[in-house]
Amino acid sequence: MSNSNQMNGLKAAAAFSLSEDIISVEAFGSGHINDTYRVTTRNTIGKTFLLQRINHHIFQNVDGLMLNIKHVTDHLKTKIAHLPIEIQESRVLTIIPTKSNDLYHLDEDGDYWRMFILIDGTKSYDVVETTTQASEGGKAFGQFQLQLADLDATQIVEVLPNFHNIQFRLDNLRKAIAADSQGRVEGVKDILEFIFSREERMRTILDLASKGDLPLRITHNDTKFNNVLLDQNDQAQCVIDLDTVMPGYVAYDFGDAIRTIINPVEEDEKDLSKIVLNIPLYAAYAEGYLNEAKEFLTDIEVHSLLEGVFLLPYMQGVRFLTDYLEGDHYFKTKYDDHNLVRTKTQLKLVEEMERQEEELKTAISSVLQD
Repeated sequence: MSNSNQMNGLKAAAAFSLSEDIISVEAFGSGHINDTYRVTTRNTIGKTFLLQRINHHIFQNVDGLMLNIKHVTDHLKTKIAHLPIEIQESRVLTIIPTKSNDLYHLDEDGDYWRMFILIDGTKSYDVVETTTQASEGGKAFGQFQLQLADLDATQIVEVLPNFHNIQFRLDNLRKAIAADSQGRVEGVKDILEFIFSREERMRTILDLASKGDLPLRITHNDTKFNNVLLDQNDQAQCVIDLDTVMPGYVAYDFGDAIRTIINPVEEDEKDLSKIVLNIPLYAAYAEGYLNEAKEFLTDIEVHSLLEGVFLLPYMQGVRFLTDYLEGDHYFKTKYDDHNLVRTKTQLKLVEEMERQEEELKTAISSVLQD
């Protein structure tokens, strides 16, 4: 960490309500959105703290963002209020207020900072390796949705409007095609045909919602596996990274988790023959999720889960392709066709899912029949 970043972190940490003197502020984790630091104090009684500089260029409504996290964490803690406080702090994020009792600190440079208790003794995985891990991930997100099912979704602000709105994403793609600012459209005609030939099915969740058939829930909206903390025995402890918690539909969370679990390769793998579905991991996640969530899910919500499995890689492919056609200004790239490679990887995943759709259906239905 550079000296300037360290000084900024130290100054920001001093604004929060900590009972002991700060010993160190060190860079922590590998997140791509916010800058994250570990804060150690003189006598923390086993506690350390997580300091983050919020990327307010992406999350422009910091008030809404932090109020969302407070609403959600306060509600989650009511569900485990019978447990000792140290257990509660290992199961739900705990916000540390500033010395003026605010949810965040705004510094003289216009940067926004927040602090949580750091949940020590846990680990996370970027890649799911075992069915136990997959099942525990499903359990964590299923329980997360279950515990929030009775919290009014209208209390939660949509901090990233249209984040999982496929119609919005397809409209943006069509604008990029019409503009063709980089002269790249001619080279992706086959990909565009693949995308638009599946457009009707990919609107299924939006169509069900518009008819009032799907209830609006509070969803996480970034259910990649490393947003679940596990203990040393790979048992789920806590769902983290609540920046994208918004009103949404359960299929979005289910589909995004499956997108990252079922594919054994990186999302920019050039050799498409390596993209095969890991059905055992998929089935384990579905079992863990449904064993928790089936308590509150409606029949139509259960039906929509499979549609989410297809939608999320499709939508990610649409987003990558849109960025490619517009000149790669949103997603960071390492070479000219990086976003095109990512597009092909996501759409190949959709193609493999179509080929094994019956197996994907069976994995869900078998859990419900137990």
